[in-house]
Amino acid sequence: MPTTTKRPIRRIPPRRASSFRPASHKAIPKRTVSKEEAGALRFVPLGGLEEIGRNMSYLEYGDEIVIVDMGFQFPEEDTPGIDYIIPNVTSLMPKKENIKAVVITHGHMDHIGAIPYLLGKLGNPPIYTLRLTKALIEKRQQEFPNEPKPNIIEVKYGDKKKVGQYFDFTFFGVEHTIPDSMGVVVGTPIGNIVNFGDFRLDRDENGNIYRMDEIEKVAKMGVHTYLMDSTDAIKEGIGISEKTVEKNIEEIIRKAKKRIILTTFSSMITRIAEIVKIAEKMGKKVAINGRSMKENMEIAKNLGLLKYKEGTMISPQEVNSHKDENVLIITTGAQGEPNSGFMRIVDGSHKHIQLKKTDTVIFSSSVVPGNERSVQSLTDNIARQVDVVQNYKLLDIHAGGHAPQEDLKLVIKTMKPKYLVPIHAYYHFRTVARQLAEDVGMKRDNVKLIDNGDVCLLTKDGFEVSKEKVDTGYVMVDGLGVGDVEEVVLRDRRMLADDGMVVLIVTIDRRSGRVMKNPDIISRGFIYLREHQELLKEIRHRIRGIVGRIPRSKNVDADYLKSLFRDQIGQFIYHKTQRRPMILPVVIEI
Repeated sequence: MPTTTKRPIRRIPPRRASSFRPASHKAIPKRTVSKEEAGALRFVPLGGLEEIGRNMSYLEYGDEIVIVDMGFQFPEEDTPGIDYIIPNVTSLMPKKENIKAVVITHGHMDHIGAIPYLLGKLGNPPIYTLRLTKALIEKRQQEFPNEPKPNIIEVKYGDKKKVGQYFDFTFFGVEHTIPDSMGVVVGTPIGNIVNFGDFRLDRDENGNIYRMDEIEKVAKMGVHTYLMDSTDAIKEGIGISEKTVEKNIEEIIRKAKKRIILTTFSSMITRIAEIVKIAEKMGKKVAINGRSMKENMEIAKNLGLLKYKEGTMISPQEVNSHKDENVLIITTGAQGEPNSGFMRIVDGSHKHIQLKKTDTVIFSSSVVPGNERSVQSLTDNIARQVDVVQNYKLLDIHAGGHAPQEDLKLVIKTMKPKYLVPIHAYYHFRTVARQLAEDVGMKRDNVKLIDNGDVCLLTKDGFEVSKEKVDTGYVMVDGLGVGDVEEVVLRDRRMLADDGMVVLIVTIDRRSGRVMKNPDIISRGFIYLREHQELLKEIRHRIRGIVGRIPRSKNVDADYLKSLFRDQIGQFIYHKTQRRPMILPVVIEI
């Protein structure tokens, strides 16, 4: 799934932030192996089962481990100031010498975004992936010059690779919203574990499903456990085809009288390439707006995935030198991200492109869960400035990257797995996926709803969730810091975001122990001081009262005073306002 959103809604109770501080990662700790675990394949999801994003899991047999995907999650409403949330690998670090390979299914950030932060900590194992994903990983790694260079082994659809003593990979093609998306069959001593990554079923104009033959080949190999993308499990029906989307977009472009601004995910390279072809057919110039989209387009062009005639592409600086009816602008920012290229166009801060009343604006993307409010606000803002706004609700101009219900049922019937594990979705979505499996004949007990950190023991004829649990507490990336933002810091940030702060600056005479002058009070995000003079007067009176109750014979301890101010002034403010701002006392002794 394209990870361009910054605020998905949190669906599970808050958990303690965690950091990379295992007790020891120099030697592999000896662990008592139970009878049930002897000879079993361990499957452990580290993310992606209680959220959208942070996709990562591993399989372990004997002393060998393989990992599938290594993505990040964008911050949530209760993680203010955080850049990303990455998988917690403390359970893997002591065993990093055992990691034989990493498989990356496709190039979206929720599947590759954590690689620069985690790969070095895991001993820099080889990565198996397709060429576009390889290029995207290498491009991003350039932003981390101090991290080891990834050892990427480029593979193709149909390739088979033996890894270590116990594992082998068979790679196959799947349809998604980014080229070079793949699934993997992981051959193990207990059977085949199949992971499609993110996928959809795309169809041609006659309804024939692309790559259905590859899914049927996988089914013939025999499937012990199918790890199924369930992001769109609550969506009814079958997915619309990309051809339908392209046809509808072409019709809108043809009808537009003046300039067109189309916004979509920067990773939707296939669709962008088709839009460029449509523009060429109509004699329009195309401008790309947004750094990530420009970089992805350049990579796609170098790999031959994007082709266009000389003179078709223009820079944003050249937009105003062409007639409006001859210009099509493709931009990032469909989710209302504050610093995106599209947002700068909408709010008028873009250097070269401003909205015009005659523009046609096309949202060729769906709304990522949690972004409904920001996207609606963005759409309203645009509607006040232009005549025509089109989105996927008005016309089929976006095909999602994830299979809806009827397509999921078709794949389950084709695959006939012994066991099914819904992944890449919130718990409710996964319960719906379980019901879909039951609808096509699977036994309820053979559909496993597990959570991040569960240790699953798979045998040839069984699938059990053990009592063991590995740490999957959030690891925060905040600027240059990784894992150093603890719960106490997040708590303070949430308090500041909710109720603001009040700074009390109190000057004390060291000899007399009394307040020397009127205490200064600074408010940020709490109250507007000019309109609350009576409250300020009461706070100052109480500060003097707190100091005055301390016996003159007793030396004034600044830290003790600060604690009194925090407790008593905080309680007074809550009584008056029903709010709990952060109280920051500053005691100056003269």
